[in-house]
Amino acid sequence: MFHYKRFVVNPIEENCYIIWDDITKEGAIVDCGAWTKSEHARIDDFINENSINLKYSLQTHMHFDHCLGLGTLCCQYGIVPMCHPAELPIYQAAPDMVQKWFRIDISDNLPQIKASIGEASLLKLGDIAIQVLHTPGHTPGGVCYYIAAGRIVLTGDTIFRMGIGRTDLPGGNYQQELESIGNKIFTLPQDTVILPGHGPESTVGEEIESNPYL
Repeated sequence: MFHYKRFVVNPIEENCYIIWDDITKEGAIVDCGAWTKSEHARIDDFINENSINLKYSLQTHMHFDHCLGLGTLCCQYGIVPMCHPAELPIYQAAPDMVQKWFRIDISDNLPQIKASIGEASLLKLGDIAIQVLHTPGHTPGGVCYYIAAGRIVLTGDTIFRMGIGRTDLPGGNYQQELESIGNKIFTLPQDTVILPGHGPESTVGEEIESNPYL
């Protein structure tokens, strides 16, 4: 059986997710933006209480609010975060953005990244397949993770409940974002649950019917 758990973390109220297969206990953490010790403790306690063996650290994209916790995560669990190669410039710019917004230096807490995620990637938790969908627009290398067995898609900041991700930051492209949503997300089964990078969940059907931006 497939499960997921959401944690709302950091000042930007980013959604960090744990997904796992209850039979094998293999799991992944998606967009670890945990910043404080208490946020990390909540996630660690949940992983330990459910005996989850973290196999992957997956990134939908590399804006700083989605990767603040990667340094601590890598040290604790010994896994290398994975993202699309086109996200590396976004990741490299994260310390400057955090310095500008919060006057904090995070450059020593950002680990090396394995830039190997793409549409051809084969990711599995036990027998559960994770399909990688390249969805540029919010960022050039943004991806979504579709798990058919769980009827969910983790969309990062590509689409929210009744909203879409901003495209006015470096690398953003409004037309690409609309095409990504229409060609990759809206072609999924309409009862697929959307787990976004911020805010509450939705479904593909609800967004097709009512999202005012689309």
